[in-house]
Amino acid sequence: MNRLQGSAEALSALQITEDMKGLDTQSKSLLQYAEVLAVILRDTIAEYKGYSWKEVAEFIEVDSITSTMEVSPGRTNTKIRSDATEYHNLNEKTSLFDLAFRARNPQISTEDIQINLHIDVEPQKTYDVGYPIEKRGMYYLARRLSSQLSLALNVTDYNRLSKCYSIWICRDDIPREDQYSISVYEMVNTRNTAPNTVSRENYDLMTLVVIKLGNTVYNGDEEDEGYELLRFLNTIMYPHKDDFMDTVSEYIDFSDNEALHKEVIHVSTIEQIKYEGMREEVREEGREEGRTEGIQALILDNLEEKIAKERILVKLQKYFDLTEEKARQYYERFASGRVV
Repeated sequence: MNRLQGSAEALSALQITEDMKGLDTQSKSLLQYAEVLAVILRDTIAEYKGYSWKEVAEFIEVDSITSTMEVSPGRTNTKIRSDATEYHNLNEKTSLFDLAFRARNPQISTEDIQINLHIDVEPQKTYDVGYPIEKRGMYYLARRLSSQLSLALNVTDYNRLSKCYSIWICRDDIPREDQYSISVYEMVNTRNTAPNTVSRENYDLMTLVVIKLGNTVYNGDEEDEGYELLRFLNTIMYPHKDDFMDTVSEYIDFSDNEALHKEVIHVSTIEQIKYEGMREEVREEGREEGRTEGIQALILDNLEEKIAKERILVKLQKYFDLTEEKARQYYERFASGRVV
């Protein structure tokens, strides 16, 4: 099996997301890494069939990965940069793609011209949200497709439109008969009385993939369709089992980061005791001042240890129940005033 080379950052995220209780924040911090996304994309995107995980990882434009792209009409080319949590367009609440990015389409790209797929990955704690997830997925696809022509151009060029994928990974509340399944919805030409057919690449521009997990134990067989993908997702999307790193290492090679692996386990355990204990003390005393001091201590301690910014942000969200935006605000506040 051709394993992916794992980065130190991805390994850190795998350890930090150990409990996976909140799911949304934790899984977004984990899924942002190319080596993790590659395992998901290879078995869900038709254009990547037959490629290795390593090759798929190289197709991903890492710099394009974002969790701040708006779904809202007229705003899909913008990112949240302020405290505003809602944007009103026809009274609609702001929605964000969980993880949106671009990746090379190897089927129609050339040496001189790169054509990208536009992809978003949406981890969902529950499949039972009171409306069909599939309808929301199609709406997200329509927004991602239309946003490609939402730039200030003098001419509307429909040749610019590239294919979009929306991949939804639903963890809980799955009907028993649907557990550990993959559903693909795409555009097809169902009737054609003309003598000539139109190339599929000119109309098949939106594909929705819904992955349903379910029970915390996955009992699939190796010959089952989607086995490798479903086994991987079962491993990373639920609270980690004792064999967690052994299983993940079948997909991603972290051998070059063995020392960091041991350090992360040790440090994350100490930090959880230290900062969660601090949070409990603050909760009992009801002092916002104490909570702020705890946040400052975590930031400065981690900066002293040369911990990466994104990893610090994940810790702030986990230990102090902060939103990603709030964590960034605190980071900028205390990191900018640090004396080096």
